[in-house]
Amino acid sequence: MQTRSFFAMFFHRKAVWGGVALLAALAVSPVTLAAQSAADYVIGAQDVLTIQVFDQADLGGKYTVEADGTFGFPLIGRVKAGGLTLRSFEGELKTKLADGYFKNPQVTVAVEQYRSQRVFVMGEVRAPGPVSLTGGMTLIEALSRAGSTQPTASGEVAVVRAAQGAKGPVLPDQPTGTEVFRASIRELESGSLAQNIELRDGDTIFVPRAETAYVFGQVKNPGGYAVQKDTSVLQALSLAGGVTENGAMNRVRIVRIVAGVKKEIKVGLTDTVKAGDTIIVPERYF
Repeated sequence: MQTRSFFAMFFHRKAVWGGVALLAALAVSPVTLAAQSAADYVIGAQDVLTIQVFDQADLGGKYTVEADGTFGFPLIGRVKAGGLTLRSFEGELKTKLADGYFKNPQVTVAVEQYRSQRVFVMGEVRAPGPVSLTGGMTLIEALSRAGSTQPTASGEVAVVRAAQGAKGPVLPDQPTGTEVFRASIRELESGSLAQNIELRDGDTIFVPRAETAYVFGQVKNPGGYAVQKDTSVLQALSLAGGVTENGAMNRVRIVRIVAGVKKEIKVGLTDTVKAGDTIIVPERYF
């Protein structure tokens, strides 16, 4: 009973701390990226801009960028915003207002609604689908907006960058004219941002399903479970609810297909499980 309690506590703590690490990474990054968004976002058609001119309330308001990248603005008529970053357009608008209308006008421009650019988050995430692309958005932020990964997700995520003109999600097995970047979910969870690449319009983020191993015999919940590349026998047993009172922990074995031949292997609790393995916990001797 003490052994089972130890295993339960070990994996409960690991799950809690893993979740905390992921939440911390996802919670901090949007704040950091907000500053980048203001400077780097490229305005596109259908974006809704909020414009404020200091001490000129009548000029402030919300403006929708039309299909040709322009929109009408009081006093100066049609202005072109499409293709410019927020800060570049802010400077252009300030220059036009200073040309015979105001002395040193103070202008701020922000995006009220992002409608022109997007990325696609597919696979084992809680809310798959398109995500509006904001300036400086990175992989972590896009996964966060898709609800984070599912427990069935593999340990890797692929970012597929399609050729210009692609109008929908592109999967990693469609190689024509695409680039594929791969990142470790574990590294992203740990807070290491080396693989946290910045996204571009039209990118597809694909989180594949984890491989499956099977646990049978003297376990509480026998069946198939998602395993990662480094899942141990002990971790797989924990996924199956742990060993019953009648289970023989010292005689666990794995049935594995090697080169088309079925082999039965005696394993230790720290050995690594492979995709397709069947773990068998025999009944202990009395």
